[in-house]
Formats: sequence, C-alpha cells, structure tokens
Amino acid sequence: MGFSKPLPLFSFLSVLVLYFSFYTITPTSSFASLQDQFINCVQRNTHVYFPLEKTFFAPTKNVSMFSQVLESTAQNLRFLKQSMPKPGFIFSPIHESHVQASIICSKKLRMHLRVRSGGHDYEGLSYVSQIDKPFILMDLSKMRQVNINIQDNSAWVQSGATVGELYYRIAEKSKVHGFPAGLCSSLGIGGHITGGAYGSMMRKYGLGADNVLDAKIVDANGKLLDRAAMGEDTFWAIRGGAGGSFGIILAWKIKLVPVPQTVTVFTVTKTLHQDVGNKIISKWQRVADKLVEELFIRVLFNVAGNGGNKTVTTSYNALFLGGKGTLMKVMKKSFPELGLTLKDCIEMSWLESISYISGFPSHTPTSVLLQGKSPYPKISFKAKSDFVKTPIPESGLQGIFKKLLKEDIPLMIWNPYGGMMAKIPESQIPFPHRKGVLFKVQYVTSWLDSDKRPSRHINWIRDLYNYMTPYVSSNPREAYVNYRDLDLGKNTKDVKTCIKQAQVWGANYFKNNLNRLMMIKSKVDPENFFRHEQSIPPMM
Repeated sequence: MGFSKPLPLFSFLSVLVLYFSFYTITPTSSFASLQDQFINCVQRNTHVYFPLEKTFFAPTKNVSMFSQVLESTAQNLRFLKQSMPKPGFIFSPIHESHVQASIICSKKLRMHLRVRSGGHDYEGLSYVSQIDKPFILMDLSKMRQVNINIQDNSAWVQSGATVGELYYRIAEKSKVHGFPAGLCSSLGIGGHITGGAYGSMMRKYGLGADNVLDAKIVDANGKLLDRAAMGEDTFWAIRGGAGGSFGIILAWKIKLVPVPQTVTVFTVTKTLHQDVGNKIISKWQRVADKLVEELFIRVLFNVAGNGGNKTVTTSYNALFLGGKGTLMKVMKKSFPELGLTLKDCIEMSWLESISYISGFPSHTPTSVLLQGKSPYPKISFKAKSDFVKTPIPESGLQGIFKKLLKEDIPLMIWNPYGGMMAKIPESQIPFPHRKGVLFKVQYVTSWLDSDKRPSRHINWIRDLYNYMTPYVSSNPREAYVNYRDLDLGKNTKDVKTCIKQAQVWGANYFKNNLNRLMMIKSKVDPENFFRHEQSIPPMM
C-alpha cells in the first residue's frame, strides 16, 4: 500500500547503544526487567528501526511524558483517575512490522496487550485493564496515513487516523466524494469501524463497516493479513464485531460514496412549551425513518436554565444531501410540524457539514478536522444505548422529561433509522440492528472533576435506563457496541465463565450473530490472546 518507507536500518548493537544513551535503567522490579526484555525482543523481530524516545514510554523512564501520552487520546476522564490501573508502559509503533513484533514478544513474555487508536471506548477498555495486570498499551496514533484513490472510489486509511482527517483528505481530492462514518471528528478510524461506524449518511449508504473493501490486520501469531489471507469469516467478524477480539487492525480499505457539491444543514431547537402536547417529537418518531434517504434528522435532548426555570430542549439537527429548496419541499410535505424556514437552512460543502454536525462553532476552518480533537472539552461520563421499534407514547415522553430535569448535565440523542439501514440484512456483518428499528437512543451523563459524588450521576443514568424498559427493544434488549456499557456484563479471565457471560451481553450487541463470532474467534485466536472485559471469547 505504500504507507511508510522503511526507516534507516541499524544493527542490533547500534540500537542498544542508542537505547542506553537515552535511558539509564536500574530495574526496580521484575516488570522493569520485562520492559527491557520486550524492547530487546521487538528489536530482534523487526527490520525497521524505531527511535525509543519517540515510541516507548514508561513511568520508570519519564513520568510526565508517560502521562502525557496516556492522556493524549483518552476521551473519558473517568478512566484516568489515580485509582484506575495504568499500563506498565506504552509502545507507539511507527511501522506495521513493529505491531507484528509486539504480538510475538507479548506472547513470549506472557504480557497482556491493549490496543488504542482513538481512545473513544466509552468504558476505557482500549487503555485500561481490570482483568489483566500488568498490561502493555499499544498506541496506534503514529500510524495515521491516508491514501485516497479517486479513480477507483476507494481509500486506504491507517487505524491511527481520525475520521476528521479521513474526511479532510477525501475533500482535498474531490468535492463530490465522502464516506459514511461517525459524527465525532476525533474518532480513531481503526476502532470506529470495528463496531459499525454510524454517521449522518447512514440512511443513504449504511454504516462505515458496510462500506469496507479490504483490511490489513495482524493476527494472534503476528502474521500480517489482508482480506484474501484472513479469509471471509474473519473479514466478516472485524466489520462490526467490535475491536480487541480478532487481531489488530492496521488499516482499512474503504469505498468512497458520492456526495453533492452542496448539502444543507439545520438545527431547530424547541422547548417543552413550544412543543405543545409533544406533537413535534411525536411526529418525528413516526416519520424520521420514512423520510427520503438523503435526509437525516437526529434529536438532541438537553436541559436549559437553572433552578425552577429549568426546561428540556429538543434540538432537531439535520443533514440533507442536496440544496435547501428541495429540502423545504420535503419538509413541508412530510414534517411541516417542525416549522422549518429557509432562514434555518444553511447550504455548504459536505466537508463543512462535518464540522457543523461535529459541533464546531460557525465559520471554524475545516482544517480543524486535521487536529484530531473534539470541539468539546474532555470530561468524565457514563453512557448507555437502546433501540426503539414503536413510537414512545406521550405518557412515556413526560416521564423522560421529568428524569432529565433531575440531572445536572444530561444528554439524550435519538438517531433515525430507515433507508439503507432497513435494507441490509442483519447477518450481512455482525452489526444486527437493521429492519424494524425506528431510531437508536444514546443516553449520556457527565460531570466535572470537582464533583465529589460521581456515583449519583451513574445511578441517575441507570434509573433512566430502567425507566425506558417498556419502550425499547426486548429479548434481547439491543445495544450499540461502540457505546460500550459494562453494566450489560463483563468477562473474567476464565474462558468457560466468559462464554456464559458473553451470551448475555453479546446478545445485546450482536443478537443472533454472536455464535458465529465466537466460532470465528475459536479458529483465529483459540488461546484468547486478544481479550478484554467485553471481547468475544472462543467456543470451548
């Protein structure tokens, strides 16, 4: 693929000289010795030099640098607390052979490995381990090349790149190409697609995982594989079967999709008083999945005001793949209750709409997408998800609003389904939430570091989740794996126990696709090298 040119080759002796020139090692524990053994082992198993001061970070070497790298892409501050287990050291490979060598050496030294691309795992599983201690963190942030091929409508993108970077690089080459993935521009593309990859073009083109052509992964034996070499079963599993179970994704080959030169966005916000009888939100539930596929209208529920003046607001945030004139015709015919006007509609390029939907302020240059940062500050949070298949009645809505008004910083997001999402079979890839779903619900509560009682926020979101039980899918109660939720269940180190546990939480995420995932796991990683608290276990 031409991702990276080989760096200058150094003899093993030269590398050791460089290593000791950067670090004076006085092993203080058996794990410090393991660090040295790991480095030496990786050096013996790769032909490509890696500068240790830029790729290896340990608290025994430089605490501030270690903390800086650990925190760099960790998105949930809840998992950076002092009480949380930290990796023994961090390795940031710069070449695919370094990843191969790391797996070989981790197995040889019996060291557990966690892998992080964007750090958006809601439960911090890509950089925190509570079932394996000590552990290594492999951070893929230095592997982020994007190669666009407009001629065949495809691109190769390395796992460490963010979706914002990918979108920007596509737009550099063409104003009429895009890719249907996430709304948050700081998502790491590697892990994002493993869970499905949702976005504002999903009703037109499906998920990011539905538009993958090939992949490069390193398996549990350290072998570098593409689609042909891994086989169709593994290729099926990695597109929606979640990360951290089948191998380390190094890069995806994705299919680019057509977008118009001009798209239209809008955000219309209503308070409870402005939506008398909840007529607007009730109509949205009935039509959002039936609108033309080019139109995506999500609803964000927030709380505004303070004290006795607090109210719930519903913001209808939309992308339309076309001009505002056509959009107005669609809305007047199908959703006039919202009262959309031409003044509400903003025409822009598809790339500009990414910044808009991501939440960056108006007129922010699109180059902000190259920074790999979110428009929002990092904060501690807890999230959960649901899928709704029948409209929630007004009595149910009233109860939701009462719950929201009791929390400090609540957020609920409803994402519409229908269109292409209803046409793709549940078994096409592991992501099963397809036909029959009206919309997906995401619940989020967040709090500041100064809050001394984070448990009350977690209790609040669990209470809201319990309240929603009659109004959402059941048997199983479906959940989106990219909104990881350990409340659904988690693995232990014992594989036999894991199978029983996985049949509970796994059904929420994958429904009837779970057994196939476990069978594939048994073939490609029978020793369960790639594991975490909600990884797919092998069949016994």
